[in-house]
Amino acid sequence: MPSARGPEAMLARLVAFPTVSTESNLDLVAFVEAHLAGLGVATTRVPDATGEKAGIFARVGPDVPGGVVLSGHTDVVPVTGQAWSTDPFELTGRDGRLHGRGTCDMKGFLACALEAVPEMLAADLKRPVWLAFSRDEEIGCIGAPPLIEAMLAAGPRPGAVIVGEPSEMRVVTGQKGSWGFRARFTGHEVHSSLMHTGVSAVMESAGMIDAMAAMMRESAAATDPNHFEPPHATVHVGLISGGTANNITARECIFSGEVRTLPWDDPATWRERIEAEAARREAAARAVHPAATFRFETRMELPGFIADPAAETLARALTGDNGQTVVSYQTEAGHFQAAGLPTVICGPGSIAQAHQPDEFISVDQLAEGAAFVRRLIRHLEH
Repeated sequence: MPSARGPEAMLARLVAFPTVSTESNLDLVAFVEAHLAGLGVATTRVPDATGEKAGIFARVGPDVPGGVVLSGHTDVVPVTGQAWSTDPFELTGRDGRLHGRGTCDMKGFLACALEAVPEMLAADLKRPVWLAFSRDEEIGCIGAPPLIEAMLAAGPRPGAVIVGEPSEMRVVTGQKGSWGFRARFTGHEVHSSLMHTGVSAVMESAGMIDAMAAMMRESAAATDPNHFEPPHATVHVGLISGGTANNITARECIFSGEVRTLPWDDPATWRERIEAEAARREAAARAVHPAATFRFETRMELPGFIADPAAETLARALTGDNGQTVVSYQTEAGHFQAAGLPTVICGPGSIAQAHQPDEFISVDQLAEGAAFVRRLIRHLEH
């Protein structure tokens, strides 16, 4: 069970808010506001267009440039259909592990930051600590850009950003970028015995997916060795639906997925190549029936990143980690870097536990995250 004090107690409070990305996160945001207000720290909400969600940021320490941002997201993935042995929205301690949705990804890091605010206030900080907690990271990191914009408009420019995604406190210096898409092929229905006079949206979509897989194989063959796993761009289709009956050429097929690119590659290049192939296939289908259309729409576009030396040096000094770690999962690091802020990824917990039933963070990892924040406080006193 969580202790009465410390980051475990704070984590218990945060986990109790079911901030699944399809739902509001405002109760958690209000809790953070009240917690910080009780300590005399002002906060700023950055609401979304609906007013049902918000990011939040605060500055602790002097109003001077060169501070450090502790960045995390408030939303979690759903638990629907997962076989949990505990209540996902109640922190449960067992065998050195703290179970609950978001414990690892990434309320553990938020708990470490929030629990340390009294120590930040008591310290003789020469530069501030910024807390930046976003919304909607799990559905494409769409809450980060407006939060970053508002934070930069509110005060002196920070000197570094630490995105506390679960890395087992290793210093992550690179992350793949991604393009999320949704495609819709509209064909022409006829009886399948006369399929040469119709256009099957399902079969045309299958051909397009196969062409995209061929592009990935080409990328794998051409990529120079690097530290990413896998060391090349990947194309994945996760959802597909279409058709009416076995003996009718499908009028419509919809599929969606993502392309994950190496950070030095431009996701737009992949998008343009895929859209060009879709246009070629649409033209061929229209030669059979003029109603055929093939459209791709962008669901999200996330820049990759390579850590800035200033942020990397800071994180290595705080952790003692000198290894080479890069990741293929998505974080908001690319958005911070695109805004010109030196950025690195480093946080408690393992990505292997993220999104799983019985998600957990180990007690030891949470303690390491808390110690990391305390070392940062000491660093900012000089």
